[in-house]
Amino acid sequence: MLAPALARAQDDADPAVFARSPSLRVLLGPGEASPLPGGASFAFDGRTYRGTFVRAADGSVINVVDLEQYLYSVVPHEMSPAWPVAALAAQAVCARTYVLQRSNPRREYDLRPSEADQVYGGMGSESAAGRAAVDATAGRVLRFGGAFASIAYSSCCGGHTESSADAWGAAPVPYLNGVACPWCADSPNYRWVASVPFDTIEQSFGALAAFGSLHDVRIDGTDPSGRARSFQLVADRGTLPVKGSTFRLGVGARVVRSLLISRLTQANASIAIEGGGLGHGVGLCQWGARGMAVAGKSANDILNFYFPGTDVGND
Repeated sequence: MLAPALARAQDDADPAVFARSPSLRVLLGPGEASPLPGGASFAFDGRTYRGTFVRAADGSVINVVDLEQYLYSVVPHEMSPAWPVAALAAQAVCARTYVLQRSNPRREYDLRPSEADQVYGGMGSESAAGRAAVDATAGRVLRFGGAFASIAYSSCCGGHTESSADAWGAAPVPYLNGVACPWCADSPNYRWVASVPFDTIEQSFGALAAFGSLHDVRIDGTDPSGRARSFQLVADRGTLPVKGSTFRLGVGARVVRSLLISRLTQANASIAIEGGGLGHGVGLCQWGARGMAVAGKSANDILNFYFPGTDVGND
């Protein structure tokens, strides 16, 4: 059951309801919030947020904020404000579309302020470049077949973006099938090497105990982008199959930075992993967007490249 204040605000807080001045609800979490002078902002957990707040049924604070003002904080969090204007503009369109595609007035809130949705830190996270990118693209969204496109983005694809169907096992999306990307080679994560001790893997996958000590890790098939579909954890008395995404999360998403792995080498009771990219690789490659912008490509060029078949238009 919704808290009364939230129930009253629910319809006009849904970005899909009022196109002229859309707002959304961001779940900030438990804590104390207090309005600031002027009534256009409030304080929560040591930060200042635009808009107002209501309480969820469990007492958590929900920020009700204008969509464009929300994006002022999101864009420089998700992409360096020092990057070229066209890359930031493409990020702004993606972030705006992400919100509108996911808004649901039947829920208590629309988004979380973290990587689970989009990183949002209030006014202290804003930048002049981020605000300029949002203002320059005001109301611009990505569409496919008349509906908001499903948006995904990650830091660096390593040379080929990933199909959403291969990444998440969902139905194929025509504009998220993966594209060869020659634009992200400047990323510090374009190519990387990680060493993972066998005992770390054994601790991460308790089911291995039934097979004895681990002595090898093998890739068990790749998808069209070159990413590992699954792994075989080879132990003394058998082999444990592990889904690619499960292996990455189990070992650590910042250790195995992506599943675009070119080589596994066993050495000294550990496995050396050579790979490329950072993140799931679906949709917009942020370092690729930067590379395209540096080469003189426009925001529309960037969006058309990573989301082929979509159109950029007003919300």
